[in-house]
Amino acid sequence: MSAFIQQLPALIGVVIGALGSYLAVVRGDRVRFGREQAARWEERKLAVYADYARVLKRSVTLAYRAAAHFGIDRHPDPLTPEEARPLLTEATSERDPAGEALILLGSPEVVERAREWVVTLMEMEAFLRSDSRDRAAWQALVDRHRAGRAGYYAAVRDDLALPPGHSARWPLQFPQR
Repeated sequence: MSAFIQQLPALIGVVIGALGSYLAVVRGDRVRFGREQAARWEERKLAVYADYARVLKRSVTLAYRAAAHFGIDRHPDPLTPEEARPLLTEATSERDPAGEALILLGSPEVVERAREWVVTLMEMEAFLRSDSRDRAAWQALVDRHRAGRAGYYAAVRDDLALPPGHSARWPLQFPQR
């Protein structure tokens, strides 16, 4: 029995070491799982944010093209109201599911900036349906759209902890009409 007692401290040390090693592995696995899960959610959020921007930008481009038909925008590929109507309807239909995904996964700040952007887009579409062809009023809406888009992208970058991005304001030279 004295041999057992002599080896008892070593046996206790082995048990404590094994237990400590087990706890360290479990803790490390938990931390790694949490990091991987957070990364997956960030990827999903980025995809939802990008998809929402894509569908809104499609609607905006159609609005620019329709406005070009009326001579109040410089888009090089104008659309008549008859050509624009079904395309705008389709774009609006795409916008709704993308907006729902954004509401589900987006941060409150991103969702609020997205709301501001889409409300401006809806005002642009209403302007095109009206009889007004005021170039200055259209330009004010375009400026609000650009500010709304910039606010949305800034909120997305902040939510995803991305560095500041480009303003996307490139001076373009268009031929005068």
